[in-house]
Amino acid sequence: MRRVRSSPCKVNLLLNTLGRRPDGFHELETLLLPVAWSDELELEATGDGATLECDHPEVPCDGRNLVLRAAAAFFAATGVQAGARFRLTKRIPMAAGLGGGSSNAAAALRLLNERFGSPLAEAALAGLASSLGSDVPFFLQSEPAIGRGRGERLEAVGGLRALDGLWLMLVHPGFGVSTPWAYQHLAAFPEMVNGRPGRAARMAGLLAGGDRPGGLAEAFNSLEAPVLAKYPVLRLYQDFLREMGALTALMSGSGSTTFALFGSREVAEPARTRFLERFGARCWTALVPAVVAGP
Repeated sequence: MRRVRSSPCKVNLLLNTLGRRPDGFHELETLLLPVAWSDELELEATGDGATLECDHPEVPCDGRNLVLRAAAAFFAATGVQAGARFRLTKRIPMAAGLGGGSSNAAAALRLLNERFGSPLAEAALAGLASSLGSDVPFFLQSEPAIGRGRGERLEAVGGLRALDGLWLMLVHPGFGVSTPWAYQHLAAFPEMVNGRPGRAARMAGLLAGGDRPGGLAEAFNSLEAPVLAKYPVLRLYQDFLREMGALTALMSGSGSTTFALFGSREVAEPARTRFLERFGARCWTALVPAVVAGP
């Protein structure tokens, strides 16, 4: 029997680095927003081994892919003697700062756990997810959250009601940014390495309380410093989108995706049209409600 699961992306409304950790990672606080733009992952149980097929020719379908790494971790943790055949329909851009690969891994863990009788409790699933990547635990759930540590320690923040009614535009420029590269080059901007703690909680509190101008004024991403220095076109995107009526525009994660929030679809759609006229069809764009509808 085949099982199918949606695999959504995210944006970082805020990403604040709080210094370098002894393990080489950066201590973070980030405000993560789920986005209603998704890949689709299908699972079919097989007799042995795990395989992956994908409709995107640039997606690796070997052990480099987080879906297969998630399957290996699941079977090792549970002792389930079975196999899995995955098919991935890819709609989220790669190396985009949207968490597509992490979301795929979380979807694989959910599908496997459901298919084989839920041998792993939520805490065990979260532990496996954390071992696969910093963003993977976020995609085991579907609500906005503050991420701390490497981003894997989550605190639910409930509804961010100031975002109700807004529309979110995503722009991918046609090239990716390596996450390790972005963090390595952050060292050239020491004022961004050691940020002021508490910014994520402040932004979440303002948005949850309905303060749209105050909350959106807190939008911030430490990693913009190295990435926008190397790719100034991304700053041009932000400036243009603000001119077109965006309430805020920011890079998500380590890039290269820019996102912008608009007050309504009626403002967002012509802004998208004008953006593509100005910067060309090489850019990938998507337009979705800012708040993901419930089940």
